[in-house]
Amino acid sequence: MNTLKILVLEDHPVQQLLALEQLQRLGVVEPLAAADGVGALTLLRERGAADVVLCDLQMPGMDGLEFLRRASEERLVRGVILYSLIDADLRRAVLQMISLHGLIVLGDVGKPAELSALQAMLYFYQQHHQQPASAPPRHFAPVKREDLLQGVEQGQFVSYYQPKFDLQQAICCGAEVLMRWVHPQRGILAPAAFLDELEAEGLLDQVFLQQLDQSMALQRQLLNQGEELELAFNLLPRQLACSDMVGHIRRTIERHRVPPRLLTFEITEVGLVQAPAISLENLVRLRMMECNLAIDDFGAGYSSLQRLCELPFNQIKLDAHFVRELVRQPRCRAVVGASLALANKLDMRLVVEGVETQLERRLLLEMGCVLGQGYWYARPMPEAELLAWPRSVPSVPPTQSL
Repeated sequence: MNTLKILVLEDHPVQQLLALEQLQRLGVVEPLAAADGVGALTLLRERGAADVVLCDLQMPGMDGLEFLRRASEERLVRGVILYSLIDADLRRAVLQMISLHGLIVLGDVGKPAELSALQAMLYFYQQHHQQPASAPPRHFAPVKREDLLQGVEQGQFVSYYQPKFDLQQAICCGAEVLMRWVHPQRGILAPAAFLDELEAEGLLDQVFLQQLDQSMALQRQLLNQGEELELAFNLLPRQLACSDMVGHIRRTIERHRVPPRLLTFEITEVGLVQAPAISLENLVRLRMMECNLAIDDFGAGYSSLQRLCELPFNQIKLDAHFVRELVRQPRCRAVVGASLALANKLDMRLVVEGVETQLERRLLLEMGCVLGQGYWYARPMPEAELLAWPRSVPSVPPTQSL
């Protein structure tokens, strides 16, 4: 813990002193302290950003909520541990608001904090999120139009694969196909760095079809070796508004001689709200071709149940938020259980996204979940790494991991 930079924001002098003593017992060197939001912002501007703030909410002047919003805007804090006596329902809402500000929500310790709970949260941050507190905020440099056009022309956009896995056996049962740009100067770029620009230039469909061709060539190679691997592609509903998109998909399937049942198209539920009629028609056509349809980020929007009734989805991908909150929030456990029951009643498969820890995996297994995706099992990988990766044998022996 001696490398963590931690701020205690607490207006009650006794509670502040107690929190500081606990942090020092855990090995935190010289934790910072402030009695209100204004003082905390001033301190962090002078001393540099903090890894974690142990934050009270109710205090005179600038309260904890306003402090966290401003600290997030100025990149002065990364992680938050709530340190408050407000009601449980209100705390849950606050934790959600903190997450929406882009801060890492580590948990809620109440007052006085239990030393073991505080230690566990700081350890989790140290293992999964710690970076130099003084690191400048990461901004994506603007993508040059000529670089974009050259990248498409030269095939610099490639497929990466993140496996889906059987929670019990820890074996691969498919993979999501993700887009990456192998930029000659900037290295491997994720979609956040270029997706909007691709769409603005009208190149998104062209790159998607390149990705589709690459991935089906991989499937054909695996089929020739006697292995079937279901691949899932992300599609925006507005891409399906292209009258011939389904025709392009059909021709690529025929060219590579890949069974359509090995293809899944994941559609984000938020994008379905305003989807034009032709997009919804094309979803039906994909199912008529025997491809699979997944409603992605289920629970992140407002039209989920309506679209499940209207459209022929046969897979639900539960948004990762519910797994991140699985340990702390009984309501999120209830949502996961209800989603699993719904999928079973509708004869669909449920894939739980964002499985990152052994505890999350164990809890999901206890609830009856079967399929997962997340860093606990595998990170996205390029084609060559996927081919060399053990897909049909457990990456983590079940006897050791349960």
